Amino acid sequence: MPSKKNDVDQQLIRDLAGILNDTNLTEIEIESDDFRVRVSRQVAAAQSFTVPVQHAAPAPQAAPVAAVSSSPIATDASSKNAVPSPMVGTCYRSPAPGADAFIQVGQSVREGQTLLIIEAMKTMNQIPSPRAGTVSAILVEDGQPVEYGEPLVIID
Repeated sequence: MPSKKNDVDQQLIRDLAGILNDTNLTEIEIESDDFRVRVSRQVAAAQSFTVPVQHAAPAPQAAPVAAVSSSPIATDASSKNAVPSPMVGTCYRSPAPGADAFIQVGQSVREGQTLLIIEAMKTMNQIPSPRAGTVSAILVEDGQPVEYGEPLVIID
């Protein structure tokens, strides 16, 4: 077993660290058979919250309703009704550019229904509704970067 520690491919670790920097991810892990490597970095809390705000504020696609509803909802974003992001990536509100959004504010959703898509490392991940209810707020804009645990949608 000690020989396996010496056989760690340092170039692989450098490559993974480079992917973290290139994609602005905070952690990446690979596993193969009995070999597992995880590379992570810490990001200051202020930076992780500043980036989404900078991207969301000047977005020309922002609907007035979303901008108005996101301010009062911000205090409720940590509530039990918030659907958190399960990963770091780029959030999309529709299945394709120019297509209708998956959900709208005021719409009823069923458990398991796709709410959004988060692209992470060139993979599109559908984000399902954890419960049935009514969408009271959508806290992200189309194409906005999101962090792990960041509130995406409020479902009452």
